[in-house]
Amino acid sequence: MTRPVYLDFHATTPVDPRVLEAMLPYFTQQFGNAASKQHAFGWEAQKAVDVARAQVAALIGATANEIVFTSGASESNNLAIKGALHANRNRGDHVITVATEHKSVLDSCKSLEREGARVTTLGVDRLGFVDLDELRATMTDRTVLVSIMAANNEIGVIQPLAEIGAIARERGVLFHTDAAQAAGKIPIDVAAMHVDLLSLTGHKYYGPKGAGALYVRRRKPRIQLECQIDGGGHEGGFRSGTLNVPGIVGLGKAAEICRRGMGEEAARLGAMRDRLLGGLRRNLDDVRVNGPLDERRLPHNLHVSFADVEGEALLMALGDIAVSTGSACASGSQAPSHVLQAIGAVSDNGGASIRFGLGRPTMDADIDYAIERVTTVVKSLRASRVKV
Repeated sequence: MTRPVYLDFHATTPVDPRVLEAMLPYFTQQFGNAASKQHAFGWEAQKAVDVARAQVAALIGATANEIVFTSGASESNNLAIKGALHANRNRGDHVITVATEHKSVLDSCKSLEREGARVTTLGVDRLGFVDLDELRATMTDRTVLVSIMAANNEIGVIQPLAEIGAIARERGVLFHTDAAQAAGKIPIDVAAMHVDLLSLTGHKYYGPKGAGALYVRRRKPRIQLECQIDGGGHEGGFRSGTLNVPGIVGLGKAAEICRRGMGEEAARLGAMRDRLLGGLRRNLDDVRVNGPLDERRLPHNLHVSFADVEGEALLMALGDIAVSTGSACASGSQAPSHVLQAIGAVSDNGGASIRFGLGRPTMDADIDYAIERVTTVVKSLRASRVKV
């Protein structure tokens, strides 16, 4: 085990060596542009893209022609939300989302509001779940889209996608889910879950950064989107720009590896996660878990709060353990987590919160070290606070 110990796999993951091996030839040897249809260099690149498209599709139960390659989940979220509303102006102007969504979803909705659209942001209960009856009641004949994430990037709560999708389909409303944290970690079947649009990104499941995808349903109903990047008509007209062939190859290979090993990996990391929580609770009082603690939580996620501890002091003292308080995409912000605020976990004495994200390289020794270090630091900070 080396220091520091990395337990922030929600923020990003290392590229799997098997993924890197698959990518390397497309940087220097098979470097063709997939849009070059006149020669073998382009044909080879296009063939590699086709393989990756099928690999990503298989991960989520889609067909290859329903996968649109993007730069990552944030771009996919923007394309899904803005593109759906812009393409369906004649149908309505109303979007429904949830207070605990990733900022790329919430800010996309705010952008639409500035254009005159109406956005309803639903609250969640203390575990982070959306109220399905409230969702139903909020829909109107002007509702175009519901955007609810598959699994939360901070507290790990897995929303009931199939139930949400059924409600949306019954009302003729499009259903988009941000699956950046869920894809490759838990089973997803877009057909069975009635998902119309799904965002994912490679760097959350041991693929490269800068490579992602948007699933766009082509089977009944066929979804219409308005592109957000013009110029060239790539990706079926949904997203123009020269394809990042090495990144796409890596995205596909990482998806294939996850699909084959997901069950075993989830069981291993879930057991480690439970051991981490057990160790913290044995050694410390007032340890609160944020989110559910059952099968409705991502197996590699643990988000806990420690009473009577200041958050910044805790993270600074844990310099040899890479953890975070929440989304890395909101780095630099000193404001309380909007997710913790939504579940009522922020208060004057709410204490410091840590998000532990376990991953493929995590070993038992990492968990043991984390238990020891967090215990020592929390006890020390609490003792200092008492003295003051």
